[in-house]
Amino acid sequence: MTTVRPPSTAPSDAPAAAAEDAPTRPARGTAQARNLSDFTALTARVKAAGLMRRAYGYYWSKLIGLTAAGLALAIVFVVIGDSWWQMVTAVALALLMTQIAFLGHDAAHRQIFVSGSWNEWVSLIVVNLYAGMGLGWWQKKHNKHHNAPNKIGIDPDIDPGVLAFTTEAVESRKTPLTRWLATKQGYFFYPLLLLEGINLHIQGIKRVLTPSEAVKRRWVELTFILLRLISFFVFVFWVLSPGIAFAFIGVQLAVFGLYMGLSFAPNHIGMPIVPANQKIDFLRRQVLMSRNVTGRRWVDTFMGGLNFQVEHHLFPSMARPNLRRVAPMVKEYCDQLGVRYTETTMVQSYKAVTGYINRVGRGGIDVWACPLATQTRV
Repeated sequence: MTTVRPPSTAPSDAPAAAAEDAPTRPARGTAQARNLSDFTALTARVKAAGLMRRAYGYYWSKLIGLTAAGLALAIVFVVIGDSWWQMVTAVALALLMTQIAFLGHDAAHRQIFVSGSWNEWVSLIVVNLYAGMGLGWWQKKHNKHHNAPNKIGIDPDIDPGVLAFTTEAVESRKTPLTRWLATKQGYFFYPLLLLEGINLHIQGIKRVLTPSEAVKRRWVELTFILLRLISFFVFVFWVLSPGIAFAFIGVQLAVFGLYMGLSFAPNHIGMPIVPANQKIDFLRRQVLMSRNVTGRRWVDTFMGGLNFQVEHHLFPSMARPNLRRVAPMVKEYCDQLGVRYTETTMVQSYKAVTGYINRVGRGGIDVWACPLATQTRV
């Protein structure tokens, strides 16, 4: 069951920014100043509880464990040899690559080390060398998303594409076929995720090969990606016959894309979408547009900590193990301020995603008449 903590009778003004995303200090006595003061108090409580400390033991065990798992899987791959049983290995590799991507996500958010340089290099090694994707492309896109989740024209995750997230995007489709597909897009969403693995690789390579695109460590990224992809293809085709090799790569990419999509989709799809001209303070900008997924600790592992999406958006550099611990504090804080805090089970989150995408495709949602609009103005 979905739980939405309703607004209380507390003041509707919310904090303007977290310590990690603090704006220019507003004038005293303004609502924005009160918001900033309130959220600074929350940040102080979080720091006092030790929840902004690094979790070195956790992350070193993750890095060493995932590396060891990759080496062990390579040995198993060679031992099994040219067999259709390698499809099981392909699934295992896809699961491993997704867990590696989660680790890269954490490093890119500077959750692992205090040093920005150390985090950056771990990100490059994990994302580019281990997973064969492009850090620069993903990081630029992801930073825009974090700055203004679900805001039209700002958040690239809701830009019009194969899927439409607004009725305007649906209405812009010209042919009867594309409009009909939009009405059923919620059901096409999950099969489309099978192609997301290929898309992630292509977008990363495309950006690093585009001279007009700024990439901080272009040659490092390109070298790591080429090393990973060339060695992977050589290794696979050395052990397997061509037919099984292509099937192995296809299964691995499909399961990887599906797993990645299932981990990221519940976070924001189906939550309010904000018009481009609407101003929202930092707290509401992050909390109202995010959905947590409840469950035991296995959910934390399965989703790479993304199930605590509200807390992650408020404190993006917080170490993953601390997100579960800070969640009760954030819930209580949101209740005091009258800010809706949404959490639901994994199954219900996927139902919400499917239903929302289908309703948008049928023109059943008007994001411009968002019922939260009166709560989100600064």
